[in-house]
Order: sequence, then C-alpha cells, then structure tokens
Amino acid sequence: MKSQRMKLFKAVVLLAALLSTTLLYAEKYNAWIDNQIQLIKQTNDHNLTQKELTKIFDERDKLYMQALRSILLKKAGLLQYIKHYDNEIYRLEKMIKVNRRYGNKEAVLRDEVQVKSYKLLEIQNRMVQRIFKALDSMSVSAFEKEMYKIFSESQLEINKLDNQNKRYRDILNKKPKSRLEKKVQENIKEFYALMEINVDILRYFSENARHVYRLNQYTQYYILKPALYVDGFADKWHINDVLKPYGLSAVKVVLILLVTVLIFLIRTVLIGLIERLILKFKYVGHYAKEIIADIKSPISLLLVLINIELILFIYNDFSTYVSLGKFFNILHTFFVTFIAYRMLNSIARVRLEHLDQSNKHIKSELFNLTVKILNFLVVLVGMLFALHFAGVNLTAVLSGLGIGGFAVALAARESLSNFFGTISILMSEIFSQGDWIEVDGKEGNVVEIGLRVTTIRTFDNALIAIPNATLANKEVKNWSRRIVGRRIKMKISVTYDSPREALQNTVAQIRQMLHDHPDIATERTMYEDRSKKSAKLVSKEDELGVKRTLMVYLDEFADSSIDILVYTFTKSTVWSEWLKVKEDVMYQIMEIVEVNGLKFAFPTITLDQPEEGTKG
Repeated sequence: MKSQRMKLFKAVVLLAALLSTTLLYAEKYNAWIDNQIQLIKQTNDHNLTQKELTKIFDERDKLYMQALRSILLKKAGLLQYIKHYDNEIYRLEKMIKVNRRYGNKEAVLRDEVQVKSYKLLEIQNRMVQRIFKALDSMSVSAFEKEMYKIFSESQLEINKLDNQNKRYRDILNKKPKSRLEKKVQENIKEFYALMEINVDILRYFSENARHVYRLNQYTQYYILKPALYVDGFADKWHINDVLKPYGLSAVKVVLILLVTVLIFLIRTVLIGLIERLILKFKYVGHYAKEIIADIKSPISLLLVLINIELILFIYNDFSTYVSLGKFFNILHTFFVTFIAYRMLNSIARVRLEHLDQSNKHIKSELFNLTVKILNFLVVLVGMLFALHFAGVNLTAVLSGLGIGGFAVALAARESLSNFFGTISILMSEIFSQGDWIEVDGKEGNVVEIGLRVTTIRTFDNALIAIPNATLANKEVKNWSRRIVGRRIKMKISVTYDSPREALQNTVAQIRQMLHDHPDIATERTMYEDRSKKSAKLVSKEDELGVKRTLMVYLDEFADSSIDILVYTFTKSTVWSEWLKVKEDVMYQIMEIVEVNGLKFAFPTITLDQPEEGTKG
C-alpha cells in the first residue's frame, strides 16, 4: 500500500513538472532572441546555398540594427530595467531537485541546460546595459576600450557556464530514443545558439562601435529620428556608400551644413546683442559702432574657430580629439582674451577722443595707468586660463611662486622701483602728461607717464625714455605749470651821448607802453583759479604760476653803453603767442627810442692819439 502511494505521488510530481515545464517553454525568451535562434538553426543547415546564407546574414544584421534603434529610442526606460529570469530559474531548480531525487537524469540535464540558457541571457543583458551606460560619459576611443573590458569580464562569466562542452557534444551526436532526450538535445542546441548569439553581439559591437556611439549621440541631442530618416533616404540612393570611404555620412554632412549656417546666424545676432548692451552704458553708448568695429574681426575669428571645432567634433562621431581639444581650448582662451583686451582699449580710446578736455575731471596719466593695469589683469587672467587648459597644475604654479617669491622680487627690483617711482610722480603732481619739462638738460613735452618709464618728446622731435625711479629723484623744471606770465627780459643799450632828459622820457614811455599793452600782465590782469581749495600755507600765485611783475629802469653804465632794463611778463604762456607779443614790444621800443632822439649803442673802442711833437 505504501509503495502504491509512493508511485502515485511520483506520477503526480512528474505530471506537475511536465505542466510547469510546458508553461515555461511556451513563453521561451523574447521575440528578438527567438528570431536569432531560428536564424542560427537555419545557418547550421548544411544544405543551404551561398545566396541563402547571405540572405540569412543580412536578415540577422537587420534584426541587430532594429534592436539597436529600438533600444536607443527607449533607452532611458531600458537602462533602468533589465530582464531577469529569477522566477524561471527558481522553478527549474525546484524541478531539478525533484527529478534528481527520483533519478530522472534526462529531466535534470534538460532543466540544467535551460537554467544555463537563462543565466547566459542575464549575463548578456547586463553586458549590453553596461555598454549603453558607457556610451553616455566617454569619448569614442575611451568607449571602445571600456567596451572590450566589459566583453572580457562577461566572457569570463559565460565560460563558467560552458563547463560540460564534451558531454553536451556527445549527447548531440546520439540519436534520441525518447521525447525527453529529444528535448534535452533541443535545449543544448538552444544553449549553443545563445552562445553564438553572444559571439554575434560581441562581433556586432566590435565592428560597429563608432556607429553605435554615433547613434547614441544622436539620442543625446534628440535628433535620432531625423537622423534615421536621413540615413534611410541616403541608403536608398546609395549616398552613404559614396561618403563612407571619407569617414562621412549623409547625416554628418547635413549636420555640418546646419552648424555652419547656425554659427553664421549666431555671429550676426551676437554682434547685435553686444552693440545693444554697449548702448545701455551712459559714457560709451554713443560710440557703440566704433567699439563694435574694433571687436568684430576677433569675434568672427572666434566663431570660425568654434565652427571648425564643431565640424571636427561631428566628423569624429561626436567625440572630441583629446590633443585637439586642448589646442582649441587654448585658442578660444586667446581669442576671448584678445576680444576683452580690444574692447577695453577701444572704450578707452573713444572715451579719450570724445572727452571735452576743459571738463575733464581726471588726469590723463591716471586714466592711461588704469587702462594699462586693466590690460595687464586681462592678459594675466587669459594666461592662467590658457595654462589650465594646457593641463598645467595652477595650484602647484602658485605655490611655486610663493617659494620663489624672494628670488622673483630680487629679479624684478628695478621694475618695482620704477613702479613705485610712477606712484611717486602721480602723487606729487610735479608734472603731467603734455607738460613741458626739463630734466638733466633734457627738455621736451611729456608724452606719457608709463608703469616703468616716462617718455618725453624733445623739441627736435626725438623721443627720450627716462625710468620713473630716476625721474622721481631728479630736479624737474616744469615750464607748463603757469597760468599767467611768460617772462620778457632784455637790456636796451643807448649811446653815452644820450641827453639825460631824453633818457628819462624814454624809460617813462617804455614803462607806460608796457602798462597799457593788452598782452602784457600787470596788477590789473585777472586770472581764473580752477584748483581745489587746500589747507596748504602757500602763496596762491606761486602755486598756480601767476607772474605780473613789470619793471623798466635805467640799469647800468656799461663799457660802451647806457643800459635800460626791461623786465615784464606776457599774459599768455604759449610760446608762439609769447614770441608775437615780444616782437610787438620790441618794435614799439624802437619807435620810442627813435622819437626821443636816442641811438642804440654797440660795442666801440675809442683810441686817443697824442698830438704831434708831444713826448710820450
């Protein structure tokens, strides 16, 4: 009775196992895997012709392409979800235990092979998922390296599954005696078919790595569907076959043309935006067109450079060349720095050109010095960015500057002393840009007070550069720091036979003529004080440079003349105007001398000869 119950239980278990197995095999894998298995079974048919095999391989590649496009179109969802066969494997392992307990070796083998097939598919799914994840964060060359690494790691897992190769081959070589043995052979064939599919997947990714990378990039830029449409059209007319030897495709050509047109439009819009931005500034808004004219060329060159980089980026399957990437970054930095430098100097130039000198509240040399410092900062920042993009460790460089600061300070001692000399000159206000000064016998107009040297244009049109450290410690004679009064000093020599009354009249008339002259400074001459009030206890007239002295006196009994001293100042300090006034004064003095019957003296020698017969 007990043995009958055991037989009945065994029959029920076997029936349940059969039903469960039937349900499992009814679903099988997925449509794509099933199609691939069927194609592999067809290729294993030795009666196929070469034409039929080619057709099967084309169909297989078509299925791969369809699967790839399907994955990419739904990539976000597929990467978050991976197909697992845990339930199927769990049920099969339960059945394996039962069948092993009752000695059903063929059933155990059948289910073990099926478990391996499910595990193989899981390994493949994980491998594909890792490959597609690697696509998003790497260049095409880095992706290829990572892909082969994933292949090798996955293959190690798969090799562990294929640990009974000889046994399986022996089973396949036998003629099945029962339906169960036939099912075992079918499962083994499917397992090897899945192994072949795995090899095909590796081959497909290896041969089409760049194509897969490119399609994934289309997905990231949301142009996959249009790109597939263009590719389909190009394949229909065999356009891609013509372009492929040159590393191009119809999609690449279309994208390159679109990017070029877009860059051209951006250039027009960008220049317009910059012009509108400049117009909003109060002091330089009126000169927006002049500023834009100065920076238009470098902006255009920068955009051309960006266009070339994008073309190479598209040509290289949306991947940046590492070495070229650094090179382009350095060039971008150079052009951006140049644009900033050009704009800064353009604004400074147009501001100075249109600035009303009479209403200028800032010294020219301070303005120039500020512009130079800003230029230095712009160039310095540009150099730091260029070094960063070149791969230089800026932290180490700055730390090195701290260590070598003392040596740098010693090497730059002269430059530092000249810089502080500049500060001293600007703060002391001894002279300014445009002033006529005299230093160590060198005389001329100050062209510019620079960071290191002050340049002077001499009256014979030579340019002299004097270090500011030297200039700050020298005696400087400034002929331009005067508002009223450029001196006229002369001696009028008349002969000794001039009558006393005539001399008195001449002196008095010259004094009166100068006093009444409209261009000669007198006590009545007024001047405008534009200087700020200060608490310094100094003579205002001496500080501003006001001289109104007028003196005409009989001065000296010289060797061959009686000299009249004329000492006065013109109102104007301008050299040409001073010469004109001086000339007019001399003509009037000549007239006064002539009217009074006097004669201008010149050096004479009187010889006294003794009378004849007189003893010497």
